[in-house]
Amino acid sequence: MNFQIARSNMVAQQIRPWQVFDNNVLMALSQIQRENFTPKAFINLAYSDTDIPLPEGQTMLSPKMVGRALQTLKLTGQEKVLEVGTGTGYVSACLTKLAGSVVSIEIQPALLMQAEKNLNAINCRNLILEQGDAVMGWEAHAPYDAIIVTGSYPLGVPEKICSQLNISGRLFAIVGVAPTMQAIMIERHGKSHYTTNTLFETVVPALIHAPQPKKFQF
Repeated sequence: MNFQIARSNMVAQQIRPWQVFDNNVLMALSQIQRENFTPKAFINLAYSDTDIPLPEGQTMLSPKMVGRALQTLKLTGQEKVLEVGTGTGYVSACLTKLAGSVVSIEIQPALLMQAEKNLNAINCRNLILEQGDAVMGWEAHAPYDAIIVTGSYPLGVPEKICSQLNISGRLFAIVGVAPTMQAIMIERHGKSHYTTNTLFETVVPALIHAPQPKKFQF
């Protein structure tokens, strides 16, 4: 497979048609070699319009979803961004092209190790990688100008992570339970004033330790 051609086709045929027009986002997706962040067993699917399985039931988000998520944050190159769920490091790599600094947290040590290896290979310098459970955010480096969550919250985005946004900060997340899940953008306008916009429907695995709906027992 010619990955360079596949990457160009990904941008032209998947990402642009999904209403991603931000030139900086398109440039980042054109530059970062997604195949280097894709598990070897699925490398031929690196540029396919599909989520790719990762350990513990997690997934590597499809290219078009990454594009929409990044565009939603409206990054200018100065922001401090929190990523909840490093995965293989692909979104982290894209963020380093778009933000001033990136803090990325991964709960699975083995996955974080692989992401660190992937990211070191492309000399990401404005990135902090840490291992831990960031389902409620990551207060150690808060506040943030933007937050991107790569898993989902079945019961909605916790207030605790929203409170780690700066005023005018934006948060991208996915909420709900399959098959009715939605990508949303939350923007903070004041100490306790937030607005939420629904972006599109999708299905993404829940974050490990995300609060779950109670199961009815008969």
